[in-house]
Amino acid sequence: MKIGYVQTLPEFGQKEQNFKEVNRLLSGVSADLVVLPELFATGYTITSKDEARALSEKKNGETALFLEKISVLTGAVIVGGFVEKDDDHIYNSAMMVYRGQLIGMYRKIHLFNKEKRWFSPGDRPPEVYTVNGWKIGMMICFDWIFPEISRALALKGAQIIAHPSNLVMPHCQKAMVTRCIENRVFAVTSNRIGEEKRGEDHFRFTGGSQVTSCDGEILCSAPERETHAGFVIIDQVLSENKMINAYNDVLLDRRPELY
Repeated sequence: MKIGYVQTLPEFGQKEQNFKEVNRLLSGVSADLVVLPELFATGYTITSKDEARALSEKKNGETALFLEKISVLTGAVIVGGFVEKDDDHIYNSAMMVYRGQLIGMYRKIHLFNKEKRWFSPGDRPPEVYTVNGWKIGMMICFDWIFPEISRALALKGAQIIAHPSNLVMPHCQKAMVTRCIENRVFAVTSNRIGEEKRGEDHFRFTGGSQVTSCDGEILCSAPERETHAGFVIIDQVLSENKMINAYNDVLLDRRPELY
């Protein structure tokens, strides 16, 4: 299975320009799973609820149509983040598409910083979707700091966690090694690069997108300051072995009645 990330430098609010950048980075690429960053089409540094609403889309909006198109061009399952509008709520969401069809959605549960002012927190548990026999779950950016999300996905059978991100703290890439070891899953963390200075906020994004193995090995990683697409071949079935030695299974050895 060929999996990987696209690391971008979005222009705030310029969806068509950001679509073109993804197209450029994926030119000629054929893969099984491609993960794009959090809010890849819009940029991150929203300054008001009204701005969030203006950038928002229904799940069948222009970003969905774009993702469906590149899923056909690459032959891949595509996961990417967008600003979702659902009735009176605005969510920081990710969608999974394959062969031009929507497979599933995830709404970010753990909102970071001022996201709490613009978005509603996710109202549904994370799910695992089976595509071509591959078992894929989604989480978004700051979810990495809460081990419950990746553990919940592992308990539901995830082999791979797709992790769209806009990371500004320096810890996530190292933490994903632990997330993958403690759950014996693969993860694709797709980050962005560059800076956004809007309103009172000035964010510097850390790049360093990576694919992490179920044994904690970093299989490929991106530069900190360059747009980049990176891919690696994995055997996703390895993630189904939860044994770390002859005696310890990372899921069966849990003692939730004592926690």
